[in-house]
Amino acid sequence: MSNQANQLDAQSKATATAAVSSIVSGAGMDREIAGANNSKNKWLVIITVVLLLIVAAYFIVDKSSGNSLVVEQNRIAISTVTSGVFEDFIPLRGRVTPAKTVFLDAVEGGRIERVLVEDGTNLTAGDLIVELSNTTLQLSVLGNETRVAEQLNNMRSIELSLEQNKLQHKRNVVDIEHQIKLLTRQVARQSSLIKSGAVSQSIADDTTDTLTWYKNRLQLTKESQASDARMQGEQLSYLKATSTRLESNLAISRQNLEKLNVQAPVAGKLSGFNVEVGQSIARGERLGQIDTPDDFKLTAFIDEFYLGRVDIGQRASYNDYQLRIAKIYPQVQNGQFEVDFAFIKQQPSGIRRGQTIQVKLTLGDASEALLIPNGAFFQDTGGSWIFVVTENGNEAVKRTVRLGRRNSRFIEVIEGLEVGEQVVTSPYSSYQDMQRLKFNQ
Repeated sequence: MSNQANQLDAQSKATATAAVSSIVSGAGMDREIAGANNSKNKWLVIITVVLLLIVAAYFIVDKSSGNSLVVEQNRIAISTVTSGVFEDFIPLRGRVTPAKTVFLDAVEGGRIERVLVEDGTNLTAGDLIVELSNTTLQLSVLGNETRVAEQLNNMRSIELSLEQNKLQHKRNVVDIEHQIKLLTRQVARQSSLIKSGAVSQSIADDTTDTLTWYKNRLQLTKESQASDARMQGEQLSYLKATSTRLESNLAISRQNLEKLNVQAPVAGKLSGFNVEVGQSIARGERLGQIDTPDDFKLTAFIDEFYLGRVDIGQRASYNDYQLRIAKIYPQVQNGQFEVDFAFIKQQPSGIRRGQTIQVKLTLGDASEALLIPNGAFFQDTGGSWIFVVTENGNEAVKRTVRLGRRNSRFIEVIEGLEVGEQVVTSPYSSYQDMQRLKFNQ
């Protein structure tokens, strides 16, 4: 039994020893594989962190320098800041128009009966152009003449009646004065006869009362005569003024009737005249216009940017001919306003109406200044900033500047730039929000 037990114990120990050996061998292999994987993961983490640091550094640097954009250098215009004489002028396209124009409008409407001239005819003042007929106007004038004649007759009758009334007052005064003279003598005679008893006292008193009555009547008659004379004078003045107005209205009606025959008010060239016989013309309708012959002016449109710098009397030139601004129209349309130029001494002999010519408008005296070429960038920035090329020429940086006057070629630099610096003068519409332009060679 003890031998069997010893054998079993030996077998058990062998088995345990083999198991332990197997376990120890397997455990060593697992630790070696885990160590290799951890090393690889560690290097991946390190590389990822380094890459993230690089990207973060790039964005930090880019953030500090502002928004940037890569552009093709051959697609932008780069100009150099120079020093020179700035000529303060602007070129304009002027259109030749007549210096004076008189419009022909129909004072009274009507039907065209006869056309005597054609469009483009040179007229002298008083020439008959077209004849119109208006039956309604003719009947109206005849009716006005009849009414005026009736009113004038009525006024003549009133004047005659007033004059007769005036004469009647004079006759009454004469009669009363005559009676007063007779009664005055009669009272004197009766006064002497009362003492002798030839005339009674009652008769003498009656004669005296009658004399007193006539005297009072004479006073009233003269007062009435003065009052009537004053009122008659006022009425006659009113009637005369009314008569004058009626005659004036009648004269105007007759003039309107005469104006059915349209005449040239001034000498000149007829234009815009296109009417036919039988055509109906409304009152006030435009028939055409008369332009002064061989006398022209120029009209031009100027950018509203110069509205505060343009004034009456400023000089301009066309070849060797001098002009001045004669009129400014302050209304701004489509970003422009209109001006009229008048030739100062003489005008070119070969120009014609509707022709366009190049005019140079002088805004100020020439002076020394820093200059940059005029470019499309000005419309995008308003002259408040510009892209300046760096010294290495690889990029352009946004810089605040102050620009002044400009003409068709140059812009005056007031501050912010130095002679020799280079700037981008092409349009900025694609990168107005950028702080830096990087050139792609």
